[in-house]
Amino acid sequence: MGAVRRDYDPAELGAAVYPLLNSVVVPRPIAWVSTRSAEGVDNLAPHSFFTISSVQPPVVQFTSVGAKDSLRNAEATGEFVVSTCPLDLIEQVNLTGTDFPADVSEFDAVGIEREPSRMVAPPRVKGSPVALECRLLGTRPFGRGDGGGGSTVVFGEVLWIAVDERVLRDGRPAIDLLAPVARLGANEWSEIGRVSDRRRVPWSELQARR
Repeated sequence: MGAVRRDYDPAELGAAVYPLLNSVVVPRPIAWVSTRSAEGVDNLAPHSFFTISSVQPPVVQFTSVGAKDSLRNAEATGEFVVSTCPLDLIEQVNLTGTDFPADVSEFDAVGIEREPSRMVAPPRVKGSPVALECRLLGTRPFGRGDGGGGSTVVFGEVLWIAVDERVLRDGRPAIDLLAPVARLGANEWSEIGRVSDRRRVPWSELQARR
């Protein structure tokens, strides 16, 4: 007997599609995005809709669900920094997701030490092992603004990559040393569990096996 599936129509679900997608698209890496407002306030917030967009040029993207401070500041100044979220800072990462007023710096409110960036004004998170300093390339809005559940994808060209030497093995960041946390559904988070190696198999090798 096959599986009994429950079907969902996103058009009927409306905003309820959000927790459903969050529970299905897992695990999600977290971009710990730091920005500086036009008034000089340093903002820091986690965004779990985050990935690589391009390699040449190097581009990353994160999504602001609603008009968050990260989005507003990046659009106002043209800069942001993505720091990775290590396990030993998971509580601080979570606290920076609080809806602080725009004139309050999460760095100061949560007690997170800054580190100067090299190419952009927003600071890095000093305790994070990796920082990607980015210049805003553009944004792509979806949906209806602040109150209608709309989202905006933010694209940034990576101008500089700073990696703590302690997380490098054989010249590249090692997953066990990075110890990143990820978001799942509801209020769930995850750590790196069992890791396995699988190389990409070329077509010529598959043909030879037949």
